[in-house]
Amino acid sequence: MSEPTSGAKLSFGNIAFDCRDPVGLAGFYAGLLGGEIDADTEGDWVSLHWDGPDLAFQHAPDHEPPQWHGGGQQAHIDFMVADVRGAHTRILELGGRALDPTTDPRPGHEGGFRIYADPAGHPFCLCRPSPDAWR
Repeated sequence: MSEPTSGAKLSFGNIAFDCRDPVGLAGFYAGLLGGEIDADTEGDWVSLHWDGPDLAFQHAPDHEPPQWHGGGQQAHIDFMVADVRGAHTRILELGGRALDPTTDPRPGHEGGFRIYADPAGHPFCLCRPSPDAWR
């Protein structure tokens, strides 16, 4: 694999979400992940600085949520978590919703991943970091 020329080398900045309420959506992810929220004076661009890559939220007044497994699906984030039931409860308390499965996790039946949507409709997954996670 060839290396880019020095002026053309890219570095990772953040993951940006279009949404109607950047401050509110940043609050959802801060409640889930922790970290510090930093907003511009107009609230049109809000950043969440946490232990992972920065998340950014950009005001998009005409934002339409993507449909999970629909024609509008673009991308999603996988979050690793050991306590799926605890994270599930927290997501719902913060205004997120379960997409697949929609039922509450049961002890011993958590599976390897669960799909959720944030309050603006962006999908994300909870994944269990264990050898039996995908059974």
